[in-house]
Amino acid sequence: MVKLINTKLQDVKLIETDVFGDNRGFFTETWTKEKFEALGLKYDFTQDNQSLSAEAGVLRGMHYQLAPYTQTKIVRVVTGVIWDCLVDLRKGSPTYSQWEGYILSEYNHRQLLVPKGFAHGFVTLTPNVNFIYKVDGYYAPQADRGIAFNDPDVGIQWPTDVSHAIMSDKDLKRPQLKDAENNFIYGEI
Repeated sequence: MVKLINTKLQDVKLIETDVFGDNRGFFTETWTKEKFEALGLKYDFTQDNQSLSAEAGVLRGMHYQLAPYTQTKIVRVVTGVIWDCLVDLRKGSPTYSQWEGYILSEYNHRQLLVPKGFAHGFVTLTPNVNFIYKVDGYYAPQADRGIAFNDPDVGIQWPTDVSHAIMSDKDLKRPQLKDAENNFIYGEI
């Protein structure tokens, strides 16, 4: 069984699948096309990605790709614990410029549906985080964009002190939302 949990952000869903465990460990189906489609999640995923963050305090984000290269993602954590964050960038959306964070971990087995038009990022709360995600579009370097993780107008309240987070140079130089290139219109992507 697949369970969808609504969030405060328009169109964002937490996903829970049945987990069957015993003394050996557990088993779960993380993606079953017909079950997900029955719930309205009809995507043609074209690529799976994986990242490893070796230390707690790694911050990756806030990323997106401009249309027409924008991507829907289903993200999850295989090992470790993260606080995952989304910001709605779709102009005209009832939740435009709002953010919400979610704990994803190897323990809760939750997945997160990141719709097109959202900036996405996370901070690791434990070392050795293996993070994987499906996308319905290929990486397009010419469309790669992001917003500042600490944009005061967005006001993300990270669960840990991120002033000394381990980040890429690119993510440290991201613009504020008001200055970021963004071609997302609610209802059109």
